[in-house]
Amino acid sequence: MAVMEHLGGNCYRISRQGNMRADVLVYLNPELYNSFGEDQSIEQLIDAASLEGVISPVIGMPDLHSGFGLPIGGVMAMDAEVGLISAGAVGMDINCGVRLLRTNLDAAGIDQAVLRQLMDAIARRVPSGIGQKSRHSSLIGRHFNSLLEDGAPFLIELGFGRQEDTQYIEDRGCLKGADVGAVSKKAVDRGLQLSTIGGGNHFIELGILDKIFEPAAAAAYGLEEGTLTVLIHTGSRGFGHQICTDYSKAMKKAAKKYNIEMPSAGLAAVPIRSKEGEAYYAAMACAVNFAFCNRQWITDDVRKAFGEVLGGSDLNYGLGLVYDVAHNTAQFEKIGGKNMLIHRKGAIRALPPGHHLNPQPYRSIGHPVLIPGSMGSASYVVKAEPGVEKLYNSVNHGAGRVLSRTAAKREVSVNQLKERMAGIIVSGKNYRAYLDEAPQAYKSIDLVIETLTEIGISSKVARLKPLAVIKGEE
Repeated sequence: MAVMEHLGGNCYRISRQGNMRADVLVYLNPELYNSFGEDQSIEQLIDAASLEGVISPVIGMPDLHSGFGLPIGGVMAMDAEVGLISAGAVGMDINCGVRLLRTNLDAAGIDQAVLRQLMDAIARRVPSGIGQKSRHSSLIGRHFNSLLEDGAPFLIELGFGRQEDTQYIEDRGCLKGADVGAVSKKAVDRGLQLSTIGGGNHFIELGILDKIFEPAAAAAYGLEEGTLTVLIHTGSRGFGHQICTDYSKAMKKAAKKYNIEMPSAGLAAVPIRSKEGEAYYAAMACAVNFAFCNRQWITDDVRKAFGEVLGGSDLNYGLGLVYDVAHNTAQFEKIGGKNMLIHRKGAIRALPPGHHLNPQPYRSIGHPVLIPGSMGSASYVVKAEPGVEKLYNSVNHGAGRVLSRTAAKREVSVNQLKERMAGIIVSGKNYRAYLDEAPQAYKSIDLVIETLTEIGISSKVARLKPLAVIKGEE
């Protein structure tokens, strides 16, 4: 592993050397640094720092671990005019993201039988697992292009949501520039997965808001201690995966035409302003909007499930949208007076107080940043502080793996998983199917959160703990 120079403040630097055109900064607190494994993530950051047009530094987040091309927890900014765009630096699950719903229900007053009923009612509406198709296939078929190009606002106009939801979604639920014409037929054929959560680390979680750290921010977000919450984590499913696959191959081929040196096949890239670069951005934006629609449709399903189980209207239970954040995107932004295309892979855009892209209700304080842990650990709501600009207005997206899926299945037993999940209801009875997502496979979410809060990049607002988790099997 390359030598990392400790700069202080939980920050380590790998200075430019060899083919690197930028420094690399990695954010780890002492405990995370001492336990940092020998994976490929540092090498992948160095590869990203070797690409033409990259802006220094390339960033590694506290949840850093190996990925395809750019590591998970990697942030790479490119000059918007002369830089490159890379499908592998965005990732396979484009706009894998998280949204949080608040309720007015006292979580302690809901027994496990009712939690189970709520979980079952949601699971009946939301298919989960690899390859699962939507229950809304005919509606998707009629409106497919509009859903991809106009995003969540179009779905809300169809009646799947509340009018106020839009302002609480990143980019108001629609990344501009989407063009279905840039998407392959194979990707379109995989598009009937709206309102599904897939497998892996995706989930729907009923939890309790068990601690508030910053009362003023929590009040601004409508969060109250002891209330029931709903977290939804899913993305663009097979649709986004196919777009990444298609364009990674196309970029690898086109890079030769533009005389671009690729440090790895996973970081195949083309000029942002090239025909291939613009086509990828248009297709990626379709996948971003697909994922916003996916989480919006699931939100509608969750609200209806609450009405079915508890009676009356879902409005009786609150179920307002706190916020929806995206991971795995490339977005044009201006930071420090410079126009950039920021690739965030396993990272979240986190806008500081006063930023003009914050929703109006959160403008002065900064929008909520949602960071889930593993299915057996806490999740956090944080907010960005002005220092976040050093990280291109980005923070980590989760806890980060310490065991690969294969290693987790090999090293964690069913009994060990059950012990860690004690008191938490899990959909399904086959715990063996969830071994790859065992809490033991992840870093400590507390240490990961503290890495950036200790140095003033972000601040903790609230902590959520899981009560019931719906996950799809691989």
